[in-house]
Amino acid sequence: MTGLTISRLARMAEVSIDTIRFYEGRGLIAPPPRTDSNYRMYPEGDAARLRFIKRAKELGFSLCEIKDLLALQHDSRASKSDVKLRTEEKARSIRQKIRDLTQILETLEHLVAACDGHGPVSECPIIEALSFSDETEPLHHHNHVKGGTNHG
Repeated sequence: MTGLTISRLARMAEVSIDTIRFYEGRGLIAPPPRTDSNYRMYPEGDAARLRFIKRAKELGFSLCEIKDLLALQHDSRASKSDVKLRTEEKARSIRQKIRDLTQILETLEHLVAACDGHGPVSECPIIEALSFSDETEPLHHHNHVKGGTNHG
């Protein structure tokens, strides 16, 4: 039987053995045939598949989305537009995450600026702002530190 041992596959794909087992368990790579001595023997094409998975993860695709992209490669009815639509959706999702993270960062920076770092925690404007529920005074508004005091 020809093929790659799991350790050789891991080296070729630049992933860990645990990663290969994890992806196999998630159905991203097929369980390989085994030798008479029960060693897994992976097809050489799995190295390229693992590199694809790794690169897609780096670009923010979830394992479910990656599985979908991989399935498109073997679907005779699929077209480039199917891949493009999924990639556009991922880009939209990432742009939204960037907007959300930018808002979070602005709020955190505002909280840091409101606190001089001196005094008891009970007078800390950061703790005070975090203690409000969303209904009473949302953090994402810049009026969340009452009176602009810098006690804590």
